Amino acid sequence: MKYSTFEELPVWQASTRFALNVFEFTSKNDFRGLGDTKNQLERASLSISNNIAEGFERGTTNELINFLYIARGSAGESRSMLRICESLDRFSDLKFEISNLIKQAINISKQLHGWLESLKNSDIKGVRFFDNKVRKKIETDKEFAEFDQQMAEFRIEFERKLRTGEINARRADQV
Repeated sequence: MKYSTFEELPVWQASTRFALNVFEFTSKNDFRGLGDTKNQLERASLSISNNIAEGFERGTTNELINFLYIARGSAGESRSMLRICESLDRFSDLKFEISNLIKQAINISKQLHGWLESLKNSDIKGVRFFDNKVRKKIETDKEFAEFDQQMAEFRIEFERKLRTGEINARRADQV
């Protein structure tokens, strides 16, 4: 599926839910007296969706890849900070919530990793490089793929008819 806006991306949606969940988590009184930890965790979680959005809007695959790596790094940073919170006594009543946040961050990292791998193996340079020649090639490739699919379906159906006797072999030579 092709996405026309970053808001349609499942990983962007997951990362915004994660950031909102982190903001809810950091609103608890348990964060008092931890210095900049609350702010840092909030900024790291928010950085994930922001970098996905910025990379998507840049218009080149290389820039998108760069920003997705930054987003993945922010997911790791968030997870690291949550692991520290998990080990502090003041958060002992919130271990389940912390565990859920860590699982969300891991899921986002996995999604970003999959997307990055597909982008690294892509010949597409990005929408900024789409000119009429590139669009025509993509359209031609799509038409060839559809034709190949139709021919494969025709072959399967033809072989089925040969097996069932709907077409005899002698008549098949004429087809």
